[in-house]
Amino acid sequence: MTAFSQMGALDERSVLQFDDENLSSPSVRSIDRTTDSLDALHPKASSQANFTCMGNPVLRSLKIVIFSNKLNILMPFGPLAILIHYLTGNHGWVFFLSLVGITPLAERLGFATEQLAFFTGPTVGGLLNATFGNATELIISIYALKNGMMRIVQQSLLGSILSNMLLVLGCAFFSGGVVFFKKEQVFNKTAATVNSGLLLMSVMGILFPAALHATHTEAHDGKSELALSRFSSCVMLIAYGAYLVFQLFSHKRLYEGEAGDDDDDEVPEISKWECIIWLAILTAWISVLSEYLVDAIEGASVAWKMPIAFISVILLPIVGNAAEHASAIIFAMKDKLDISLGVAIGSSTQIAMFAIPFCVIVGWIMGRPMDLNFQVFETATLFITVLVVAFLLQDGTSNYFKGLMLILCYFIVAASFYVHVDPSSIASAPPHMASTPPPPPPPSPPQLSHLLKIQKNEFKRSSKTFLERKK
Repeated sequence: MTAFSQMGALDERSVLQFDDENLSSPSVRSIDRTTDSLDALHPKASSQANFTCMGNPVLRSLKIVIFSNKLNILMPFGPLAILIHYLTGNHGWVFFLSLVGITPLAERLGFATEQLAFFTGPTVGGLLNATFGNATELIISIYALKNGMMRIVQQSLLGSILSNMLLVLGCAFFSGGVVFFKKEQVFNKTAATVNSGLLLMSVMGILFPAALHATHTEAHDGKSELALSRFSSCVMLIAYGAYLVFQLFSHKRLYEGEAGDDDDDEVPEISKWECIIWLAILTAWISVLSEYLVDAIEGASVAWKMPIAFISVILLPIVGNAAEHASAIIFAMKDKLDISLGVAIGSSTQIAMFAIPFCVIVGWIMGRPMDLNFQVFETATLFITVLVVAFLLQDGTSNYFKGLMLILCYFIVAASFYVHVDPSSIASAPPHMASTPPPPPPPSPPQLSHLLKIQKNEFKRSSKTFLERKK
């Protein structure tokens, strides 16, 4: 045995020595010099080869991102909306075409984020998915805030929370329950409880300014409500930052179950830098269309005879949440419910604890009185929604019936906002009230006494005239 091992070692050394000699031989060096000289003699040929190598990845990336999805057939509606805006100025068509044109962009934004998650890890990837999934709503909100449309900002962000918690999560539970009909799907109950607690905290931050306004108990009329909103927004941003530390560093093990659910055979379709470039392009194009969308909201409300509240709370979030909606359903049908829950509830948490207070702070910088007073009706809707979802998540299981309940709850919310008249917006009145002027305010006590005195004098005068005629 020792003789055979020594012979094997000698053979290995001889092979390595032979390789080293070949690598350092003059013939190899001459081949390298010949190749360099050919490149020097024919620079055009080498540049064409490099261009071909660079062109193929670009074409492949375009094919994967733009031409591989059937929903991208709606992309031309975006430029068409801009064209109609300058040719006709029809706000109804501009709003509709912008809304349809943003839909595939939002879905592709989610695709690029999912591809980037392969290079960042599942936990950071889930956070990026929620962040860029909410980019559409945040861009629309900033443009509306710039134009002084604070109510549209509040209602669109509220609608995103309601859509994610009821419609997106409901469709995920329902589709997963139908595919896995004979068993209950399970998810990480601890992570869901943390998100539910953050959502209840956001309800607290939104509830108190609305209660202060409704009860007329402000210490400084018109100022206390805004000051409380700005203070609460700062606290909510600090809480969200602490949540990121909790999720990504200190208690990362709670979210490792979501990471373990990924398939090992899945590979990214585009490279990391391609993901970053596509994210920048898609975000910029969404920003352009969002400006035309916001400018056409009020005109579309009048043209369609539809309340602005319904457009802001129901229609806009359905388009903005297209990426989350598709991702949550796909992962639920693959029995990866932790990822579906992270997309739907994680996105709602990010809007409630980051996007809303961020808009309050941005409005403060812009000099806009953006506050957390979402009015009583909207605040009550958010409060009931968070409670319903928290109760359904507390046992850590899901089935198709839970999903059906959430979807039906969303239908009730949509119908409620269709018949809801926003007190701060005349254009949001429903069609049967659009032509009816608002009732005059009741007279104050001094005015009432003055009117009574006039009526009394007129009665005396008419009585005296009647008696004189009778005589």
